[in-house]
Amino acid sequence: MNEPNVTPSADTNAEVPPTPLRCIMGAAMSGGFGFAMYSLMIAIATTFASKPIHSDNPMVVNIGSAVRTLVVGVVALGTGIFGIVALGLLALAVQLLLQQLTKPRNS
Repeated sequence: MNEPNVTPSADTNAEVPPTPLRCIMGAAMSGGFGFAMYSLMIAIATTFASKPIHSDNPMVVNIGSAVRTLVVGVVALGTGIFGIVALGLLALAVQLLLQQLTKPRNS
């Protein structure tokens, strides 16, 4: 019932500065996830295209096409987000490299 007061250590609050290597590694991971989601989206879309909805009820056809559109749209949204994150991380890596190259040396 009585829980001891746990205070977070100072290490958990320490902020790690971004480095070009970390940005490039993150961009590679995000790009990989984006490519995997793109491949998944293509597979889903071709599966949906090869299996049309067979029904005489117009409501079933409308709901089925809406669900298919939503599924492909959500996967496409995830693909786009991962792609944009990868591009942003690459741009940040370039910016950090340029800042390191143009920073005056105090030695």
